[in-house]
Amino acid sequence: MFQNNTIKGFSKLSKEEKLELVSNYFNDSNTAIDELKEFWHPDQRKQKLFDEFSENTLSNFFFPFGVAPNMTINGKNYMVPMVIEESSVVAAASSSAKYWAERGGFKAKIISTEKIGQVHFLWNGALEKLNKHLPALKEEFISGTKQITARMEERGGGISGFEFLDFTSELDHYFQLKVTFETKDSMGANFINSCLEEFAQILKNYLLSNPEFSSGEKECTIIMSILSNYTPNCLVEASVECEIPRLKNADINMEAEEFASKFEKAVRIAQIDTFRATTHNKGIFNGIDAVVLATGNDFRAIEACGHTYAARNGKYRSLTDISLENGKFKYTLRIPLALGTVGGLTKLHPLAKRSLELLGNPNSEELMMIVAVAGLANNFGAIKSLVTKGIQQGHMKMHLFNILNQYHANEVEKSQAVEYFQDKKVSVKKVSDYLASIRG
Repeated sequence: MFQNNTIKGFSKLSKEEKLELVSNYFNDSNTAIDELKEFWHPDQRKQKLFDEFSENTLSNFFFPFGVAPNMTINGKNYMVPMVIEESSVVAAASSSAKYWAERGGFKAKIISTEKIGQVHFLWNGALEKLNKHLPALKEEFISGTKQITARMEERGGGISGFEFLDFTSELDHYFQLKVTFETKDSMGANFINSCLEEFAQILKNYLLSNPEFSSGEKECTIIMSILSNYTPNCLVEASVECEIPRLKNADINMEAEEFASKFEKAVRIAQIDTFRATTHNKGIFNGIDAVVLATGNDFRAIEACGHTYAARNGKYRSLTDISLENGKFKYTLRIPLALGTVGGLTKLHPLAKRSLELLGNPNSEELMMIVAVAGLANNFGAIKSLVTKGIQQGHMKMHLFNILNQYHANEVEKSQAVEYFQDKKVSVKKVSDYLASIRG
């Protein structure tokens, strides 16, 4: 039942007390508590670990952990872990992996790996004066963060650049200190944010103490110091390529040239039409998110960055491009991916750790390539279905078990339904009607 009272001190309650309180929001409170407890890990130490990943934890929310085999990238074969609730995603990745393994596999390369952080501040002065003092400020920024950057520098990372930006034409007195970083195998959020907060204080002190600044220039108001999840210079490219005649097995009812032409038009439409581009790119993130989740990385940051990149030229477009030249089919995805293989949940979550082990314990650049390929594989599979047999035939067959479970089918009924729908289109109504017929 709905509760209309403000709850105070909820986070300080024990887990059992939280459950008891939350159970009052359900009509069947005792059953709800039992159900939530059913998903607790039997090992109390592991459950405590999961509880501490978040706040106000009541239970665990299970997602399937699957794999897409035969993913050949730059000549190396991978078993790619995927965490997602939609079975057609894993099926599409696996199908595309097998299809392209017979045609030379996927190619991938790192374009750049730069991350960005910003100190946003209000100041009553001119950009030229800030830039004049930037060399001296750089020295203070770097020396003032030595304790933070030492370990990162040992791994080959650190601070790579500083720039002052003037936004006073858009917001009175608003300036920005833009800083670029290399964070190697770490996603780097905590490292970047720690540096930025120090830079903000150093900037305030420098302006206040330097006699070259007038009384009106000595004060600045720090609004915030935070990394940006938009990382257009942390870029990876994945592609597939073959002679057009080698596409002949894409569909038994379509010649290779027709398939290539229709595929190319489908991609061009996603570059022209924002409505189509959104769904097109969602198909890319089906694969990307699944691997990002499996490896304990931040899929929300990845999505936000990717969608921003898709609109970088002022209009939201496809993240992929296609070329049909000199008799060759080449399909390419270029996307920013800020990923880590150390820090965060990558080593804390037991299955995230296993995911990285399954991939051969890649560094962050190799993981960027694997994740990009998973996105391209899923998108290729989706476009391939759309321009041939249609998306629903394969998509709904993959959802057959979900529909059967929705109608509480037993194992015998499931087996009969799988055989019955082998050569038929699946829909909720057709499955419902079929179950009704065999149940008499």
